[in-house]
Amino acid sequence: MIGFDEVKVGDELPVLHTKVISRTTLALFAGASGDHNPMHIDIDFAKKAGMDDVFAHGMLSAAYLGRLLTGWVAQTAIKKIDVRFTAITQLFAEITCSAIVKEKFERDGSKLVLLFIDAKDQNGDIKISGSAEIVLT
Repeated sequence: MIGFDEVKVGDELPVLHTKVISRTTLALFAGASGDHNPMHIDIDFAKKAGMDDVFAHGMLSAAYLGRLLTGWVAQTAIKKIDVRFTAITQLFAEITCSAIVKEKFERDGSKLVLLFIDAKDQNGDIKISGSAEIVLT
């Protein structure tokens, strides 16, 4: 695991690129998450609501951000994640997740880094932005 002294403000985590979000992706995520909102899996329902098609669960992109973080540190090192959903993620989007170290600090005897995180589609449109606090030794 990476150590606190090795990390510098401005460091970027290795980027996570996802595969295209397909209808199968949405169906599998609905089953795994228990979120069976028809806006994400039923095209007729989505069209009746004024959408062109179904769209991805916001939490799917949040899960991708979680994968970005657990690719860098153990899950237990993640102390806090705050995100804001900024745009709908359309079907067939490819999501890129990134993070940058914005601050290093100590709190209650723990050494932490604050990351700014985001998930963007292939057009560069931000779908989720936020922050994460990570404990490092």
